[in-house]
Amino acid sequence: MHKVFADFCELSALAISNSVDRIQFAAREERYLHIVKGYEPAEVEKFPLMLAILVDWLQCGLADCLGELFMSLELGDHWKGQFFTPSSVASAMAHISLHDVKKTVEREGFVSICEPACGAGGMLIACAEAVLEQGVNYQTAMHVTAIDIDATAAHMAYVQLSLLNVPAIVIHGNALSLEQRSHWVTPAHVLGGWDRRLRRRSSADTPGAPQHAQEDSMRPASSAYGGAEAVPIEERRARVVEQRLAEQKSLF
Repeated sequence: MHKVFADFCELSALAISNSVDRIQFAAREERYLHIVKGYEPAEVEKFPLMLAILVDWLQCGLADCLGELFMSLELGDHWKGQFFTPSSVASAMAHISLHDVKKTVEREGFVSICEPACGAGGMLIACAEAVLEQGVNYQTAMHVTAIDIDATAAHMAYVQLSLLNVPAIVIHGNALSLEQRSHWVTPAHVLGGWDRRLRRRSSADTPGAPQHAQEDSMRPASSAYGGAEAVPIEERRARVVEQRLAEQKSLF
């Protein structure tokens, strides 16, 4: 059960990523094909069906569906006793932490949230709900950086944040050592031009930033995930990811 669950999460993450992130397409397509080779054709056909069911489930409201499923299937014991925060607790914490988010958005244009041990993304989903309840559209005014040391947890978070249209960078890595094993950008991150928006704010927050760096941060991001500019855009995104990781130091 745990292997099928992990493969489902990774296959779903790979499929979503390859729909928007052309830079990492080849390696992730190869990984996708490697995983499905371990299943019979009839079994492979069940994975998209499972994803469709997850989509229907998430349409019922903002909730950590995969986290709930993970715990109900008692898969935590296999992954070293993992335990995901119940939705009610996550919701209470999010409302306390983001009680004045509207002021932040009015002042800075958007609010950024960093979660150094994101699990399936339950806390971040609760944050999106808290932001929405204050009359702020989290899809355009909230950006998430989510980190987890466990690959399956990172895949779970990425899939759910993607399906809920949350702009996010999900990092499989260690928030303490700042190690990054892989990173995943959600469709909302790509389509919303968040590489540019994050870089623009970073330039604005850096005294004496070169003028060319500020101008570069405001260039359109239409070709950011394919084409001739793929390499420099990837380098810029890598710097954004590194900055997000570095910011985690202040949390410990």
